[in-house]
Amino acid sequence: MKKLIFLLFFLIALIKLEAQTTAFVAVEIKAKDHTQNDIAEAFDKIFEGVKINQGAVILERLWAGRSDGMTHRMVWLSTLGVDLFDEGDISPDKNTAFWAQMNNYVEEWGSLSSGRMLSWQPGVFEKNPFGHIWNLKGVNESQFKKGHDNFVKEFSSDFEGRVVGFGTYDINRPDGATHWVAVTGKDRMDHLMLTDKISKSSKAKKLLSERGPGEVVKDFEVEILKTKQ
Repeated sequence: MKKLIFLLFFLIALIKLEAQTTAFVAVEIKAKDHTQNDIAEAFDKIFEGVKINQGAVILERLWAGRSDGMTHRMVWLSTLGVDLFDEGDISPDKNTAFWAQMNNYVEEWGSLSSGRMLSWQPGVFEKNPFGHIWNLKGVNESQFKKGHDNFVKEFSSDFEGRVVGFGTYDINRPDGATHWVAVTGKDRMDHLMLTDKISKSSKAKKLLSERGPGEVVKDFEVEILKTKQ
């Protein structure tokens, strides 16, 4: 646990090295039974009154596709070169109390991964709290990004209000994945309806093929429970 916390803060420090790119650090946990509300409460308490600078902190529940019994994730998004929050906004005592609480609620700490956003369309988390994430390998990064951006632009009305992202895994690549794609929606049915519409569009198929090669090594669902941004 102590090693994980040290690595977490080390990675958050690393993502301040260059400007104008957004990076993420994601930590999976296996929560003890019936502690989701307690974790959400602790999340609200530590970030109460804290101003987030060009980023966000997100608490998610893992649904279909989760690994090793993990139940939740915490994700830190930060603009490279910008402190996520000002020094002193979270006191050492408050920080220590938060992690002590988390230890009471967490049965097992899972993997930690970190990477960057290469394309990112902001969305409305409150309206579209369910995310679908695909982990990829064998991607030609520049070709995939160009194809991804063209696809999202062409179908902008379908993606309105949704987070749509493409990015990298740079540290601790899960299952050998090097990249990821993420889309949010209202719920699972909303995602299926979007997939059904796209699968029947010849234009969509052409644009998706222009992303080039890429193998899906895993896909999974998340539900956004809390955000601070």
